[in-house]
Amino acid sequence: MASTSDIKNGLCINYKHDIYSVVEFLHVKPGKGPAFVRTKLKSLTNGKVIDNTFPAGHKIDVVRVERRKFQYLYKDDVGLNFMDTETYEQTSIDEKVVDNSKFLKEGSEVEILFHAEESRPLTVDLPQYVILEITYTEPGDKGNTSSTATKPATVETGAEVKVPIFINEGDKIRIETATGNYMDRVKS
Repeated sequence: MASTSDIKNGLCINYKHDIYSVVEFLHVKPGKGPAFVRTKLKSLTNGKVIDNTFPAGHKIDVVRVERRKFQYLYKDDVGLNFMDTETYEQTSIDEKVVDNSKFLKEGSEVEILFHAEESRPLTVDLPQYVILEITYTEPGDKGNTSSTATKPATVETGAEVKVPIFINEGDKIRIETATGNYMDRVKS
């Protein structure tokens, strides 16, 4: 058992019969009254984010987790298939566990968070940015580098993103996986 003084971002805890990861926390010591810890917790089973306040010194049940590097192989009717980069063992994971799976490209590296005692996958963390090629978009306006005007574009994984109007088919772009936002064009 740990206490609220051990809370940090990324810590996984058992709370209300579910496993949550600490997204944000803030230790608050008001001038009047006892100290407390304000947290934002994300459920690793359904993805819901909740706000919670723990009194200072409150005991929390920490869940032991392991991060392992995997390579994305392919998608089939069972789910998404990954290969452990150390043992070469393959595992299939339900697509609902993966946030923004539409940006997964075959061969890309990901980190999978496993429950240490049960050896079951909890979450799949994509890299912060991915570089993907534009497969379809309307022709761009050459020289118009205004970043405020956007148009829809389809990337090689089938995902649709908003890009500036100067982007053309065949261009490679960097996309932030958490938000799905266009970041910049990548020179080949």
